[in-house]
Amino acid sequence: MDITSLQNPRVKHIVRLRDEKRQRKADGLMLVEGWDEIQLALSAGHQPRTILSAPELVSRQLSIGSADVEQVTFSRAVFEKMSYRDHPDGWLAVFPIPQVSLEDLKLSDSPLVIVAESVEKPGNLGAILRTADAAHVDALLVCDPRVDVWNPNVVRASRGAVFSVSTVECDSASALEWLKKHEIQILAATPSGKQVYSGVDLRQAAAIAVGTEDEGLTDFWMSHADVKVKIPMMGRVNSLNVSVSTALIIYEAVRQRNQ
Repeated sequence: MDITSLQNPRVKHIVRLRDEKRQRKADGLMLVEGWDEIQLALSAGHQPRTILSAPELVSRQLSIGSADVEQVTFSRAVFEKMSYRDHPDGWLAVFPIPQVSLEDLKLSDSPLVIVAESVEKPGNLGAILRTADAAHVDALLVCDPRVDVWNPNVVRASRGAVFSVSTVECDSASALEWLKKHEIQILAATPSGKQVYSGVDLRQAAAIAVGTEDEGLTDFWMSHADVKVKIPMMGRVNSLNVSVSTALIIYEAVRQRNQ
């Protein structure tokens, strides 16, 4: 099938999947763009519903690995209409949204978990996912999110790590109950913390809780944290980007565990 009309119903549906959380939720589908991101999803065992391509833009081929996947081609103009990149590489895919619950999570002997509360910027959540993948954390709990985890901009910012990291959307109360059940200590990252993060023992089961840049963690996580940790600030701005703060603390845990 080769689609050349911008008015084609398939094109309109793809655009809605790109732009509308309501459409993604109703269909249980998400849009992934880019050879690298699609390849990572495939290598993580996720099966696409449909592969969309523009032969005029494609410079390398995808190895789908299944004859059951629908493949549709589009003209360059139509593909660029559906794309959310400035310079698309000719590959888009429709994937079922991963359905992962707290009960599905498999933990290591000393689990390392990230709790991201009310993150509102796709770029920040995507960067946290990249850190989670690189550090091989056990899970990312996205609590009371303000941004859709399956937003194409999150997928793009994560470089596809949303498929390689066990990610669960849940409310804070459920996350806390699960952490307590598995005896995972909770570290709240906050400028008001009494201990510097590098001085805390992170070799045991730990969950690093981070909040929004403007508001930080809510009283819920601050009151239930086992330890409140801070990152030393020597400048005039008393806040780091939430994804940077997360990366610093997570990699301190990695450093301690590798000693």
